[in-house]
Amino acid sequence: MPVAEDLRRLLNLAARGDEAAFEALYRAVAGPVYGVAQRTLRSPAHAEEVAQEVLLEVWRTAAAYRPERGSVMTWVLTIAHHRAVDRVRSAQASAERDHRAGSRAPSQDDPPDEQAVRSLERQRVRSALTHLSTAQREAVVLAYYGGYTQREIAHRVGVPLGTVKTRIRDGLIRLRTAITPDGDRPGPSEEPSGSVPGPGRVAGAWR
Repeated sequence: MPVAEDLRRLLNLAARGDEAAFEALYRAVAGPVYGVAQRTLRSPAHAEEVAQEVLLEVWRTAAAYRPERGSVMTWVLTIAHHRAVDRVRSAQASAERDHRAGSRAPSQDDPPDEQAVRSLERQRVRSALTHLSTAQREAVVLAYYGGYTQREIAHRVGVPLGTVKTRIRDGLIRLRTAITPDGDRPGPSEEPSGSVPGPGRVAGAWR
C-alpha cells in the first residue's frame, strides 16, 4: 500500500492528465473504496457500480483535492461513503414512490372515461418528453421518475449543480408548452425570456 505522500503525488499527476499515475492510484484505492460501498449497500453488484462511479469522480475532480482537509485516502473514502449513502436513499425513495404509485393505480372498476383520461395524460407526457434536449430529458427523468435529488443528478452525470437546475427548469418549461393545448399556450410576448436554451447552450453544458 503506497504511503500518503505517494498517493498525493499520484493524485497530483492524475490531475494533470497522467493516466499511468491514475492507474497506480486506482490500484491503491479500489479495494478500500469497494469495501466502504459494500458495508453500506450490502450488495456486491451495487458496491461495484458505486466503486466505479467513485473512481471516475476521483479522475474527474483530482484537481479539487485539498491536502489541508485530510489525506488522499480519506478524501477518496469520503466520496465513496457519500455515493453509497446516496444510492441507499435513492433506492428507498424509489421504493416509496412505487408504493405510492401502486396505491393510486387506477382500478378496473373506475369509470371508462377516467381510465381514458389517465391513459391520455401518460401518452401526452411521453410524447412531450421528445421535445426536450437529451440533457434536459435526462435530468427531468432522473428527477421525476428516478427519484434523484438535483445534487444526486449532478454527481451522477458529472455536471455542476447549477447546470442540473437549469436543465430541469428549462425542461419543465418545454414540457408544459408541449403538453398545453395549442389554444391555451401563451403568445410570444408571454414566453419567459431566455428560459429555453438554444442548441449552442445545451451543447456547451456538456463540455
